[in-house]
Amino acid sequence: MAVKLNNSQKEIIQNSIEKPSEEKVLEVSNLVISFRTDNGKVQAVRGVSFDLHKGETLCIVGESGSGKSVTSKAIMGILSPNAIVEGGQIIYQGEDLMQVSEEEYHRIRGHRIGMIFQDPLSSLNPIVKIGKQITETLLINSNQLKNYYDELIANELTAFANAKVVRNSRIRKANREFDELKDELNKKISALEEELSKAKSEAKKEAGLTRESSSNPEAIKAELESVKAEKKSKLAEASTKKKEEIALAKEEYQQKAPGLKEALKKKKAEAKVETKKHAEDLKNEYEVKEKEIDAKLASIQLNEQEQKELNEAEKRINQEKLAYYCLFALNYFFNKHKQILRAKHLAKMQQLLAEREAIHGVKEMDALKKEKADAFESYRSQIRITKAMAKKKALDVMREVGIPEPEKRFKQYPFQFSGGMRQRIVIAIALIAEPHILICDEPTTALDVTIQAQILELINKLKATHQMSIIFITHDLGVVANMADRVAVMYAGKIVEYGTDKEIFFDPRHPYTWALLSSIPDIDSKEKLEAIPGTPPDMIYPPVGDAFAVRNKYALGIDFKYEPPYFEITPTHKVATWLEYDGAPDVEPPKIVSERIYKALNDEGELIKNEKR
Repeated sequence: MAVKLNNSQKEIIQNSIEKPSEEKVLEVSNLVISFRTDNGKVQAVRGVSFDLHKGETLCIVGESGSGKSVTSKAIMGILSPNAIVEGGQIIYQGEDLMQVSEEEYHRIRGHRIGMIFQDPLSSLNPIVKIGKQITETLLINSNQLKNYYDELIANELTAFANAKVVRNSRIRKANREFDELKDELNKKISALEEELSKAKSEAKKEAGLTRESSSNPEAIKAELESVKAEKKSKLAEASTKKKEEIALAKEEYQQKAPGLKEALKKKKAEAKVETKKHAEDLKNEYEVKEKEIDAKLASIQLNEQEQKELNEAEKRINQEKLAYYCLFALNYFFNKHKQILRAKHLAKMQQLLAEREAIHGVKEMDALKKEKADAFESYRSQIRITKAMAKKKALDVMREVGIPEPEKRFKQYPFQFSGGMRQRIVIAIALIAEPHILICDEPTTALDVTIQAQILELINKLKATHQMSIIFITHDLGVVANMADRVAVMYAGKIVEYGTDKEIFFDPRHPYTWALLSSIPDIDSKEKLEAIPGTPPDMIYPPVGDAFAVRNKYALGIDFKYEPPYFEITPTHKVATWLEYDGAPDVEPPKIVSERIYKALNDEGELIKNEKR
């Protein structure tokens, strides 16, 4: 049951919903991920689905263990080795990332999809200067012509690689299912053998046990023999099935592989020719530009006197530079008067350069020479990114994320930075490759509230500047209020509520969302904050029905028996709770939640009225 709103309040919510871009940059569909552990299989993500639209921020919110970070790591392709992807798709630019090979992922990870991790200190290498860490992404893929070639063959290469991945995945699945069945039967036999051993021990101590007794050794022995026979039969059947599935996977791959391999070979030949033509076109374009500039330079003629004055001016500039370098080295050695010396040198250089530019024609010549150098730099950057280019871009990004004195900081180590500055470095690393999607995995958790606000503001600013789509993961709905366009509330590996930011904050429907909202501090609220009782469930044995039921004071009897489906509140808002079922009783959210919603809606209404005036 929702908070009781009047028509004008409902209208405020609907009118404040901004329509997202129709372009979807990422589609996650029915994602299911588990982890093998010594104690059993942890069901971390259980059927998660959502879309990410161009230029929007999707916030995924929930307690620790809800599956938020696992979902983000699946998108990045950095799940741990014991992870089992049991189902689902992650579609990016027509590719299913769940079927992409590790080699193919190098083209995507860090370049098209970037990530900011929770702890900036553990994200950075403590013994490598931050300049090298920021530029590493660019320099790894510095050959721009190779990148151009790789883009041309990407579809065919992916199709060929994916066929192999699908074959191997099917083989692993068949082996895994056989092993799981074997383990299950072995555990059953071990339990019976242990029970038989105890029963025999008890039978020696106590006389008069009947065959019907639960501790009757003969009855347990008979059951044990039955399970062993069952094991033999089931494993024989499962082994046959496994062999058939593996053979089928190999056969289908062998049928597809030659055609895919031939298509890739053909595309590589075409791409080689096209890449060569692309390189020639870039060179021709630069040479045309160079000739135009040279012609303009040739048209600027200096007379004998002007040339003499120019030579003298350049001689004085070079003398000043040499004198400064010598004095600076000496003063640097004694560590005295460096700032004074530098200030004097800069003032003198400004004066000398102004005198030089005052000579007729020199200013125009300098502008043309700079234009020529820029044209060459632009041409070269389209062929290969050099260390100098990477450094220049890194310094620009460092300035953009608010790191002062980037030239000096470029040469420093992570331990020389504060927590907030380290997080800015991590953001710079994520941004330098200009990704389409940026995943922020609780990037402000380790920071104090003042720095947290600065980082959130910075991320919002960068999103607008770079037209990125953002997935922001957090446990704090207070952070969500400043970031989200849409919100997915996760609990026990599932999305329990999904909607726009206004729908989640002004019209929440799930008791877990109410609980999260109730726990946010608010200086205007007079009600006592409510802690969420209990702890998240053990995902080795997920609860039957609604996973939140045991912690939910609003739980109905049906919550403990059946898992709720999604109920559609609006086309953009859905929730998985039996409280939205037609026959469910009316339930009021906590008073603290209702009060905050009414106040927020009143404030929003006043804002709209003022804007209309």
